[in-house]
Amino acid sequence: MPQQKLLLLLIDGIGDVAVKRLDGKTPLQHANTPWLDKLAASGLNGLMDSVEPGLACGSDTAHMSILGYNPRQFYRGRAFKSNFAYMDRETGVVISRRADRHFEGLGPTLCEALDGVSLPSFPNHTVAVKYATEHRCGVRVRGPDLTDTITGTDPLKDGRLLVTCEPTEPTQKAEMTSRLVNELSDVFYQALHEHDINKDRKKAGKNPANCVLLRGCGSCIDIPSIEKLHGFKSFLIAPTCIIAGLGMTAGMDILQVEGATGDYYTDFGAKGKAAADALANEVYDFGFLHIKAVDDAGHDRNVDLKCNFLEKIDTMMGDVIQQLAQAEKTKDVEFTVIVASDHSTPVLYGDHSCEPVPFSISRVKYAAEHNNINGDKVTLYDEISASQGALGRFCGAQVIPIAKQYMSNKK
Repeated sequence: MPQQKLLLLLIDGIGDVAVKRLDGKTPLQHANTPWLDKLAASGLNGLMDSVEPGLACGSDTAHMSILGYNPRQFYRGRAFKSNFAYMDRETGVVISRRADRHFEGLGPTLCEALDGVSLPSFPNHTVAVKYATEHRCGVRVRGPDLTDTITGTDPLKDGRLLVTCEPTEPTQKAEMTSRLVNELSDVFYQALHEHDINKDRKKAGKNPANCVLLRGCGSCIDIPSIEKLHGFKSFLIAPTCIIAGLGMTAGMDILQVEGATGDYYTDFGAKGKAAADALANEVYDFGFLHIKAVDDAGHDRNVDLKCNFLEKIDTMMGDVIQQLAQAEKTKDVEFTVIVASDHSTPVLYGDHSCEPVPFSISRVKYAAEHNNINGDKVTLYDEISASQGALGRFCGAQVIPIAKQYMSNKK
């Protein structure tokens, strides 16, 4: 039997609901996606709840579940996944949780200004700030007696008061850590308020990025590697830091791809080619390719962008399928592809929702040859069509078991 290899394409935030502007269709139904449709038509389909039905989960818990790690057992937060935001200091109201979506030029400079700030009441603790993508950054605090049993400061919605960090357990460590976080939030505000970038933004009539929202406090977790858990030697392509961090924790090789930015400007073609090249290499038998732009379009409530990115991803996927099909002709190997998502981000809501996401699994050779004999009755890749698939509705924890069972089938 040829060596079996698996590529999982995860399109962040792909799920949606009926949009009036699209004649009651979802963006997936409206977009022209012939290659995703070929995968669906040649394989097996279903609807997936990344963690569990009815839960509008975050990308972190969704990815953990899909990779086989129960988030209710292992999830400890994200260190601090943080946003540059705009807050009215007089009222304490967070006017905008995203100071500016297009922050690639200014974000790194502001992170440099915050990196290493001192906390007067906590001289034995150090602060590190690293730019991520767009308006996002990561914040790490090191020092004695810290705990992750605290809340964050992010109100999660625009127009709400900045949250005061509080303990979630009645311990001295939690009380101390919450005081530290509140002081850190104030120190960040002072540094940002006085920064020349924000002075210039105010003069230009733009919102200053004067606040860092601290969300998802977590400590480092100890989990079994993907190789130990599933027997796969794996790689991950994901410029989005929270996803890359999870992959590193799970022992996956993190591949850097030139032009892959994790935002609207990412080079889809470069990411797809890099994934196909790596999977064709003898070293790997599992590749995970994460695409972020569709989720951003959902958060920005931009239906045209969401449809446009879906079509670009489809083109990328066509190239990947053809490249892997060519590799099968010269090597004793057989590739299987999964297309799925971590959650729905409907353009009508601008946030994550609890709708399940479409899931397709197919052998590359079937999709490349337009062979529908081994598929179920589904012929299109979208939320409605997937509900008629042979796999039914299932949770993310079943993804790898489904893939292994599918790949073991000799047909």
